[in-house]
Amino acid sequence: MKLKAVLDRFEDSKAVLLAGEEEISVNWPKELLPEAKAGDVLAIEISVDLEATREAQAEVDELFAQIMEQNQGNNNQ
Repeated sequence: MKLKAVLDRFEDSKAVLLAGEEEISVNWPKELLPEAKAGDVLAIEISVDLEATREAQAEVDELFAQIMEQNQGNNNQ
């Protein structure tokens, strides 16, 4: 998904973006923006990282399996 956002203003460590055709107000960390000033139009692309999602799910599954093994070991004592 690609969209445009106008950098409306800065408030402390946040930037206020007006995103999309509807100009939905979004607070964004200032340090995660390129060097920009109020009025600049930003191009934003958001996508799902399927590989990172699979890796994260595999980590969760592994931790869950470890917890279940520990619980079964404690129940057998």
